[in-house]
Amino acid sequence: MQASATEIWAIIAVLGVGTYLIRWSFLGALGDRDLPNWMLRMLRYTPVAVLPALVAPLVVWPAATGGNADPARMAAAAATVAVGVLTRNVMLAILAGGITLAGLLYLL
Repeated sequence: MQASATEIWAIIAVLGVGTYLIRWSFLGALGDRDLPNWMLRMLRYTPVAVLPALVAPLVVWPAATGGNADPARMAAAAATVAVGVLTRNVMLAILAGGITLAGLLYLL
């Protein structure tokens, strides 16, 4: 099915308006009000929830392997999580994952 240029631009415009309204709902409608404590507490966890949702598919089904699971990437992700949880240091966690991935790819 081919979409015409008009249909594509209409979809882009509708999605743009929808995105604007979603962001306005927090900034414009609620920007000058104090949010309840429970909402502030929940919003603190948003980056912690979004980042794994973005990274997990790239680890579990990497495009580099045609969507097949790769033990080297799984081990690097496990090393990253383990070092991150144990040390609470982001740079050490990234370094551990990178070293693990490079080492396993070199060996395999």
